[in-house]
Amino acid sequence: MSLTLDTYRLLGRSGLRVSPLALGTATFGTEWGWGVEQDEARKLFDAYVERGGNFLDTADTYTDGSSERMLGRFTRGHRESLVLATKYTTLRRAGDPNSAGAHRKNLFASVEASLRRLDTDYLDLLYLHVWDFTTPVEEILRALDDLVRQGKVLYVAMSNVPAWEISRMQAIADLRGWSPLVALQIEYSLLSRDGERDLIPMARTMGLGVTPYSPLGGGVLSGKYTRADLTAPSADSGESNRKSFNVGLGMVTERTLAIADVVREVAAELEHTPAQVALAWTLRNPGVTAPVLGARTPDQLVGNLGALEVDLTDEQLTRLDKVSAIDLGYPHDRFASDHVRQVTTGDLKIETRR
Repeated sequence: MSLTLDTYRLLGRSGLRVSPLALGTATFGTEWGWGVEQDEARKLFDAYVERGGNFLDTADTYTDGSSERMLGRFTRGHRESLVLATKYTTLRRAGDPNSAGAHRKNLFASVEASLRRLDTDYLDLLYLHVWDFTTPVEEILRALDDLVRQGKVLYVAMSNVPAWEISRMQAIADLRGWSPLVALQIEYSLLSRDGERDLIPMARTMGLGVTPYSPLGGGVLSGKYTRADLTAPSADSGESNRKSFNVGLGMVTERTLAIADVVREVAAELEHTPAQVALAWTLRNPGVTAPVLGARTPDQLVGNLGALEVDLTDEQLTRLDKVSAIDLGYPHDRFASDHVRQVTTGDLKIETRR
């Protein structure tokens, strides 16, 4: 069944209503060697919002702060109708050890800076951006709760954090009456299904809505790459563009191109674009709330929004799942084995509705 941007979904175990596709704004600004200037960024923003989109995703260090500054200008006049999500923990000032990390000092300084750049009194959603393996979870949770109690942040969330740490934090927050975590942002696409091992099942159980980034695998699933790119120069060579960046990250391989081939085949069958098919596959996962879309042109953005209208058949889903399948690893593969099923349940049939 077709969706629209104003067919809103609840974010995790909260009452916050968000569009089924979020607009990622890491392309707002050209400081990273790609992206768009303010006038073009405004067109992207308007194209999204005019279609009913309300979920905007940024971070304190995206394009050295330009992303937040532009959003601050664009949201004037209708701030209340939008859900602004930003992040903290990445390094803000080289040489300052406390300008990065999950600790209280950096958290409060980062939020104050984001509020100024976004020209707002509060953040709808704040993610911890990257786990630092040094800050005690109690310090993080209590500091986040303090910001919620001050009214500077409404909801709190995690991004790029181990599943066991998130589940522990959610239990502690619940027991101590602190603000619960409502969302989890992870890399997830047909190219990167690792989140299916623990992160997505954990999020569903613990009440976090999943907002995947890079749902097009850095553009690989949109059909922009060929086997010739397997030998293209990486970002380490000094060439600065998005393609070289993705090559350097190892996102262009024989495996990923084989997945993209099947996506292209399904797209041709449905008379949709490969990007629309890849996004539609992600949207079909019941654990996913809202993939985060990045774009550099209004046409590209509007085209990708067409994913909301794609209906994949069971046979097409099976083909996409098969070509992109991953090894779930221990203990999940053990649980799925015929031997374990036989010794634990035998011929017993159990219907689950979770």
